[in-house]
Amino acid sequence: MSATAHVPRKRFGQHFLHDPGVLARIVAAISPRPGEALVEIGPGEGALTDPLLATGATLTVVELDRDLAERLRARHDPRLTVVEADALTVDFGALAAAGGAPLRLVGNLPYNVSSPILFHCLDHLDAIADMHFMLQKEVVDRMAAPPGDKTYGRLSVMLQARCTVTPLFDVGPGAFRPPPKVDSAVVRLQPRPAGELPVADAARFAAVVKAAFAQRRKTLRNALSGLLDAERIAAAGIDPGSRAEQVPVEGFVALAALAG
Repeated sequence: MSATAHVPRKRFGQHFLHDPGVLARIVAAISPRPGEALVEIGPGEGALTDPLLATGATLTVVELDRDLAERLRARHDPRLTVVEADALTVDFGALAAAGGAPLRLVGNLPYNVSSPILFHCLDHLDAIADMHFMLQKEVVDRMAAPPGDKTYGRLSVMLQARCTVTPLFDVGPGAFRPPPKVDSAVVRLQPRPAGELPVADAARFAAVVKAAFAQRRKTLRNALSGLLDAERIAAAGIDPGSRAEQVPVEGFVALAALAG
């Protein structure tokens, strides 16, 4: 493997984590067991890859950058599999089936595509045991926001309906090369047990949540007019005159169950 430092590519949103203390905290939070199957999204130069492998875990890394993928392959570690692909195209269900167990996903996600990656993971949640991601702090705040919070929105509801979202710790810009212009945070996503918040129709649920938050100033009576009338909104136990940011996740589940 070449010792030459990789030049971060802006189009891939590359900011490489290098702080040993932060890396140790991430590995401790994940707590991998020997032989466990992990999938790392966006391994970059392998700063997190190496300490994960050191735990005895088996690791599949998903890397879009051809040069970085080649560097990772050059490690010739039998427990390391390199998938050169966009994470948004990876079938996590197939990976889990091949390994015979649900996946543990980890990674320092590219900040420019972090939300699409999160939604892609939701589409494969049945194949996922848990997720530990580094993201822009503002995104983590939105992911974990409660109803009534100014950052509570579509991302909050979609994730919290399917997962328990736990922010773990913040990370400053100096932990990366090059330093991003924002603070970062590490978050844990634990899929909810089946039936805890039953969403009968995932597409309909997504449509209701998207419509409700499309124009935040609108009341639900107006925002959901194409999906639910005021009578059915009230039947779900929700005031038709309320706004989306006031409705808890359970409320959106109830609304989706009555949507036509």
